[in-house]
Amino acid sequence: MVKLMLIVVALLLAALMFYVATRPASFRIRRSTRIAAPREKLFAYVSDLHNFDAWSPWAQLDPAMRKMHFGAASGVGAGYEWQGNKNVGHGRMEIVEVAAPERVLIKLDFLKPFEAHNMAEYLLAESGGETEFTWSMSGPNTFMSKVMGLFFSMDRMVGAQFERGLAALKAVAERGES
Repeated sequence: MVKLMLIVVALLLAALMFYVATRPASFRIRRSTRIAAPREKLFAYVSDLHNFDAWSPWAQLDPAMRKMHFGAASGVGAGYEWQGNKNVGHGRMEIVEVAAPERVLIKLDFLKPFEAHNMAEYLLAESGGETEFTWSMSGPNTFMSKVMGLFFSMDRMVGAQFERGLAALKAVAERGES
């Protein structure tokens, strides 16, 4: 009887591993909002990482977070490193490509509580006198992240943070602070 139960458990684990292995090899999370501000002004604001804390959803999760800027003042080569509590972890981001005034591409390296290497992108499109601002993140879906995806939705979790950040960016830009 014990042998039969072990075989059943082994088959269930094998089926689970097979299912996990068939999940997509990469992920993409994307959220957008319309902002009543000129695209050029918004582009200048978001391509300067010194402004990131004013609209970052993670800055509010750890007010004592240590931050360091490095590299260029803005645009390609501008970088930002953070080290904070369990809610924000430790990581760094660096702008690796810009196409003014429509695109900013950022290399995003999470170091703690887990290691991950992703890309973040800001797209700015003019739309009826406003700017359609899209924030996305993409990267590889490791085996472990595929397993975790069985229990929670990264799109909902990170997407909710993006939505908070976009609302804060919209508020800052429409008040004229950007």
